[in-house]
Parts: sequence; structure tokens; C-alpha cells
Amino acid sequence: MIGQNILSLRTRNELTQEELALKVGVARQTVAKWESGDAIPDLDNACKLAALFGVSLDALVHHDEESAGYPIPPRGLHLFGVVRMGERGQVVIPKKAREVFGLHAGSELLMLGDESQGIALQRVEDAVAALEAYGRAVSERASD
Repeated sequence: MIGQNILSLRTRNELTQEELALKVGVARQTVAKWESGDAIPDLDNACKLAALFGVSLDALVHHDEESAGYPIPPRGLHLFGVVRMGERGQVVIPKKAREVFGLHAGSELLMLGDESQGIALQRVEDAVAALEAYGRAVSERASD
């Protein structure tokens, strides 16, 4: 899995094996062995690869693009899966999403929509904090 992920990320980033090897500090043959599955990177090199490609170490090691149906997402971005809306508009937020964003029964979510881009949910407290920060920035610029 990690070998396929390295190959996929390298090609998506338009790097040759030689260029990747230089960035990580290994020989080109080492990258070739990682991609073919003949070897796996040690922890230090795996961390360098994850940082270079902007993905989590867990995703680099465990993501299975074929079974997931999508490439490794960049660090901090998630694809939680498909949800089905009930007859009355109810949507169940996947467990992993609730864990990542600290959501629980009673959490208030602000629903945003853009007809050209879709629907988004944001925790109300995050939206309020963003608006307050924006207000402070505007006030500071006005007083300058």
C-alpha cells in the first residue's frame, strides 16, 4: 500500500524518481524499491515523504486508493463518505467526522450554501470566532 501511495503522490506532483530521491535524501533506486514494494521507507523517510507531499503519515501508510475510490487527501482535508438524507431532511454525520471536529449531541452547526459549490456545515462557535476576528481586523485597519 505505501509503495503504491508513494508512486501515486510522486506522479501527481509531477516528480521523477530521481527528483523525489534528491528531496528525501536517498538514492533513486531506493525510491524505485519503495514503489515496487521491494522495500519500505524507514520511519524517518516516511515522515519526510508525508511532509513533502502534505499528507498525514497514517494516510501515506494505510490509504488504499483502490478500495476508497479516491486519492490520498491532503493533510487536514477529509472525505468522510456518503450520507443519505431522510424524508424530513435529517442527515447523520459520520462518526469519524464527529470525532475529528469534536461534535456531539446538541452541537450547533451553521449551514452555509453556495449554489455553484454546494453545502457546508460549520460549528457555530467557530463561525462566531471567525466573525469576531474579522471585526477586530476591520476595526484595527480603520484606526490606522
